[in-house]
Amino acid sequence: MEILNDAVTAVGYVPPFLFVLTIVVFFHELGHFLVGRACGVGVVTFSIGFGPELFGWNDRHGTRWRISAIPLGGYVKFVGDDNAAGVPDRDGLAAMSETDRRQAFQAKSVAARAAIVAAGPIANFLLAIVIFSAVLMVSGRLDLAPKVGDVSPGEAAAEAGIRPGDLILAIDGQPVETFMDVMRIVSERAGEATRFEIDRGGAPFEVTLTPRLFEEKSRFGNQRRGLVGIRASDDPADRRLKRFSPPMAVVEGLRETGFVVGRTLSYIGGVFSGRESIDQLGGPLRVAQISGEVAGLGLGALINLAALLSVSIGLLNLFPVPMLDGGHLVFYAAEAVRGRPLSERAQDIGFRIGLGLILMLMLVSSWNDIAHLAALRRGG
Repeated sequence: MEILNDAVTAVGYVPPFLFVLTIVVFFHELGHFLVGRACGVGVVTFSIGFGPELFGWNDRHGTRWRISAIPLGGYVKFVGDDNAAGVPDRDGLAAMSETDRRQAFQAKSVAARAAIVAAGPIANFLLAIVIFSAVLMVSGRLDLAPKVGDVSPGEAAAEAGIRPGDLILAIDGQPVETFMDVMRIVSERAGEATRFEIDRGGAPFEVTLTPRLFEEKSRFGNQRRGLVGIRASDDPADRRLKRFSPPMAVVEGLRETGFVVGRTLSYIGGVFSGRESIDQLGGPLRVAQISGEVAGLGLGALINLAALLSVSIGLLNLFPVPMLDGGHLVFYAAEAVRGRPLSERAQDIGFRIGLGLILMLMLVSSWNDIAHLAALRRGG
């Protein structure tokens, strides 16, 4: 019976997962597609998913739009490409007529090719900014004043002399406007001496404290963050629903997107330095599980998750790994400096290395997903 319940729950995760992933993938590939068309490149295929085609249609330009069987990504195949990864079809290019060759991706300038490749991640960032901005314009945001409501005994804040009623003005010189700002900054400062600027009844002063590392296992994965032991004030006067005009919402959307990028890069740096654990890295199973959980909170929460995932996918694709957009950009940068493309052998070796790195990343993330779901099933 328990296995049956698990199966029913897993099936329930599929629709929200596909909803979120399809939005993110579609806009990523749409960025490549639109800039490619604008640069005069012929588009052979626009696919959501990989593998066998489930259904599709041809547009008036001859592009095959298709929905494929494996819904874990997508691709745009241009004239001159050998496969979905953008590897050049050198034999096919040699056999093309001059007219067809002019439409080939490889026939375009370095600047045009770089713009086409960069357009995918840029579209992901723009999607996130639009979603964050739209949510703020429609719903506003409940802001809590950066005022301390409760201090936990024995924690860093209590030992530093922080009291209920203290208003936090800045942390390490960075002004804070809401309690969420405080939480975000502190979460990244575990084990680091951190300077708080505080106002107590009109008298400003400073304290230095060190957030402790707090580790927690939740349904959304292992979480590691800094903690100082304070809670926000629950006084109604310290809460307000902030409304945003369109310009203000866009600025805040940019800020939110920048925060997600910064936090992601900080995590990656932390993995290499040993401050962060790689077991927080999740793959499709984790995304599906989180999508299912978030869907229960409503459509707005699911759309917000799509924005977060869009930023992550856009950033991931900019990493300088062959097979990813960032790897292609590295090749084009080398071509621009050298005045000619890298040799076919060098590019082939690069693509093989990139494929190996991507497969390794998939194995690690899938292993983490399985371990996480198994721990949830055990109740651990």
